[in-house]
Amino acid sequence: MNTTDSRLPTMEHMTRTIRSGHPAADPVQLAIAPASSAAGTQRVLRNTYALLSLTLLFSAGIAGVGAALQLPAPGILLTLGGYFGLLFAVYRFKNSGWALPAVFALTGFMGYTLAPLLAKTVGMPGGAQVVTVALAATGATFLALSAWVVTTRRDFSFMGGFLFTGLVIALIAGLGAVFLQIPALGLAVAAMVALLSAGLILFETSRIVNGGETNYVLATVGLYVSLFNLFTSLLSLLGFGSSNE
Repeated sequence: MNTTDSRLPTMEHMTRTIRSGHPAADPVQLAIAPASSAAGTQRVLRNTYALLSLTLLFSAGIAGVGAALQLPAPGILLTLGGYFGLLFAVYRFKNSGWALPAVFALTGFMGYTLAPLLAKTVGMPGGAQVVTVALAATGATFLALSAWVVTTRRDFSFMGGFLFTGLVIALIAGLGAVFLQIPALGLAVAAMVALLSAGLILFETSRIVNGGETNYVLATVGLYVSLFNLFTSLLSLLGFGSSNE
């Protein structure tokens, strides 16, 4: 089962893994929290997880409704255009009151792009179990990796160059799998994206707990995209295995 086109490219991660320096804190800006102290870091982490929970629920709701209504797949061009356009809006309004609407627009759109894949998977024999396993594996991976980083406060910034390179390769290979219609390449990309997504969860969480990310809106988007790609990659891998049984 070739579902490479359902996964969105993580260019947001690519940009942030090579970004240097810390954004200046401004007390009048909505999304910036002072991260120069432990209390500030905890505030960023708490706000990030709160917003992440809301966006995941919202996105799941959109995906569920879309799957129930059998909405058609938006296509690779609309998917990429919508994703990057809304991502640009998030960056453009990250320090204003429009930041939250932009985040929900982005995550809602990503939920919409997920709906056709969910509908296709659920329609397969044992599809409901595949979705459940992929969802459980994604949640368990996120909780385990996040707990490890938050507890140990280990710095994973050294992974930035490796992750950036891997994302570039995955993006190019993923587009090749879509346009050339090569299922085996699509599966290889899915496995690669799953591993990179786990690494990005470590990287993004490490940036938050060590004060490298002080904007909880951007932190939320980074973690959300990692979770989205991890889930869709696992869904592709498990769905392919189930379709061959």
